[in-house]
This record gives sequence, C-alpha cells and structure tokens, in this order.
Amino acid sequence: MGTNLEVQDDERRTDRNNEEMNGSQMVLESLAEEGVEIIFGYPGGAILPTYDEIYKKGIRHILARHEQGAIHAAEGYARVSGKPGVCIVTSGPGATNVVTGIADAMIDSLPLVVITGQVATNVIGTDAFQEADMIGITMPITKHNFQIRNVADIPAVMKEAFHIATTGRPGPVLIDLPKDVSIDRGNFTYPKRVQLPGYQPTVQPNRLQIKKLKAAIEKAKRPVILAGAGVLHAGGAKELERFAKTQNIPVSSTLLGLGGFPARDDLSLGMAGMHGLYASNMALHESDLLINIGARFDDRLTGKLEHFAPYATVAHVDVDPVEIGKNITTDIPIVGDAKRALQLLNETTDPLGRFDEWHERLGEYKSNYPLWYETDHETLKPQALMEMVYEETNGDAIVTTDVGQHQMWAAQYYKFNEPNHWVTSGGWERWALVFQQPSAHSLLNPTKRL
Repeated sequence: MGTNLEVQDDERRTDRNNEEMNGSQMVLESLAEEGVEIIFGYPGGAILPTYDEIYKKGIRHILARHEQGAIHAAEGYARVSGKPGVCIVTSGPGATNVVTGIADAMIDSLPLVVITGQVATNVIGTDAFQEADMIGITMPITKHNFQIRNVADIPAVMKEAFHIATTGRPGPVLIDLPKDVSIDRGNFTYPKRVQLPGYQPTVQPNRLQIKKLKAAIEKAKRPVILAGAGVLHAGGAKELERFAKTQNIPVSSTLLGLGGFPARDDLSLGMAGMHGLYASNMALHESDLLINIGARFDDRLTGKLEHFAPYATVAHVDVDPVEIGKNITTDIPIVGDAKRALQLLNETTDPLGRFDEWHERLGEYKSNYPLWYETDHETLKPQALMEMVYEETNGDAIVTTDVGQHQMWAAQYYKFNEPNHWVTSGGWERWALVFQQPSAHSLLNPTKRL
C-alpha cells in the first residue's frame, strides 16, 4: 500500500485559537482546520449537541437514511477524492450500525474519521440507555480509536485522528464523544503538529533495496508488475505508467488496483486473480520477476499460496511492513510509499531489459484466451451491458458496485483508464451506489438508445 495523504501542519490555521467554546464547537472548528468540506451522518440523542453546531457552522452535511448508508458514503467519498471521509452518528445502535463500514474501510485501507456519540461519562459502564462499548467493539477494525473524557483534549484528539487516518497505510479512526463532553466548555487551541513517538510510518524507501530491484530487472526475462490499490492511495498512477512504459514491463492489476494503470494500454494485462483474465494470471504464474506495488497478496488473487508465482523472484513495495512476507515469501522487500518508490525507480530513464519473447507469449495468451460470452438476438447479456456502459460513458464514469457477479462483470468489461473511478469493496461488502458522471445520465433516459 501507499498514501499521498499528508498532514499540512501549518495550513488552515484558525483565528479562533484560545477562544472559549463548548466541545461540539471544538469538533466543528477542528474539522474546519482539517479542510473537511462534507460530513455524512444520521443524528440521534447523544450526538445532538454536535448536530446543533453543524447547523450553525453551515458545513455541508449529507443525511443518510441509515447509519450504514452514511459510513459507506463516507467510504465512497474517500476512495474517489483521496480525502478522509467523515461520518458522524449517535450512540448505541447508531454507532453499532457503522461497524460494517468501519471494517470494510480497514481491510480496503480507506481513510475515515468516524465520530460516534456516547452516553455521559458519569454513566459509562452502567448499561445506560443506548450505551455501547465502541472502543472495545472497534478496536480490531480501526487503525486507532479514542474516547474523549475531557473537553480540553478534543483539539489534540481530532488532530491525531486525521493524522493517523491519512498517513502511512490509510485506515479508519474512531472518536467516541460522550454527550457531557460535547457540551462542556473550555479554551480551543488547535495544535500545529502531531507528536506520536509510537507511530512513525516509513514512507521513504531504502535506496539500496531500490538498487536491488533495478538489478533484478536487468537480469529478468519474464518480469511482470502487480499493481494494487496502494498505487492509487499514493497518487502514483502517472509514476507507474512511466515506469512500466520505460521498462516495457506488462502490468497485472488487482481488483482494487484497477485504474492505477490504463486498461487501454498495450502493456495492460487486466485484472488478475480468481475472476481475472487468463493472460494476467499466466503472467504471474510464469514470471521470473514479480514486482508487487501496493497489493497485499490476498487469497482471491493468489489461490493456493504454494502454487503462486512458483518461478519468480518476488519484490514487494508496501508502506505497511506487516504486509511484506505475510502471505508470499519476499526476496526484495521495499517498505515505503508506492509513489516515492516509483519515483526512485524512474530515476533510471533507460530501459533495463527488452523482454521481446515475453511480450510475444503474453500477446498469444491475450489473443487465444480473451474474455468472451455467447450472444444471441433475444438476450442482452450483462457482459454486453458493461461494454455498452463503457462506450456510452467514454470510460469517464465513476462506477460503483455491490459485491457479487455483477462486480466481476464490471471489473472485467469496463476499462478503467484513470485512477479513482472504481468504487467497490475488495475485502467485505458495500451498498450499491450509482454512476456518478453526467455522461452516464443517458443510461437512465428511456428515449436514448444504447
């Protein structure tokens, strides 16, 4: 994985420092400090003081019909915009209704800041009305979580939450806000910097490891790049395209990595894995050098681990060191941000190898084993529908899916040529949204023929 989401400590400084305000006002001022433009949520008793301040502050709020809808919308916003999604819900059932979305964001590495209302501090632990232990519930499915017990801690906690959610490997952070803390008063001072000695993610790759990878490319005969979602999180799509084209290395994509490399490019092999394309999977299987950039080698990609890429020297670039060597033995580990690693790789402008025979073999796989489906004059097959959608939208739509066969049809037949146009769940599930681009509106117009 990788991320280009970095805290700009000295920007967006408020002119309300040292001003007395209540806890809810502090939350909203902190969101303004972090440049939050939109909040997704659903109100309820324990979080009402904060909702009062949302109304007064005038920040845009999207009211969902259910808390799960709010958290999934925040996920979609984070995936498309690259900014942290913010979700605010009430205590008890309101809070527990966002658990699925939090877990989904955790496994898909999406930056979220989730604020849950909580009962007053003097009744926490008494099974009070609509009390839920959100710290205990979400500990395994958040990057970090907080429960604020003192109003003076709100600014620092908010700053830390956004920093943790958006740096290193992105992920969800939960802030549990008791109702009495949200109405207590104190002086607001937003910190300029975050000091977290126990959290220092490595983003700058080791140059010696980069040199090892370059040397491996020089020796390789059958190299392949596996592009994962980390390329997108890092904002490294252009760097990946330059690297692949300069070195003339074919690119396989994971489900969540689609759009990180243009599908229309001749070097693109399409999606790999359980529902992937034949040429893409055979490239991984036959490669002698597998360069994984920002993918976590999940089971739907690898299948049986002992049979995955059996002939390959494996290089793995990932901002999360836990992922390297977790599933697949790694010969060249590179811990760091995917974009920065690609920038270092691109410092070598000359091709390190030619790989003509390799491209010829993969070209035969593409020709002999393409995606296909049977057609007739009476039935509109879903695969054909995906191709029509692609043609109608010129590939510019932001496409979202639920999880299931239709998700695979979209991944296979809609060509993603730009980053952040593919909104789907790789690890859990999410609700279905809509096509978001104006060019797709004609799909809903019965008078327009596809």
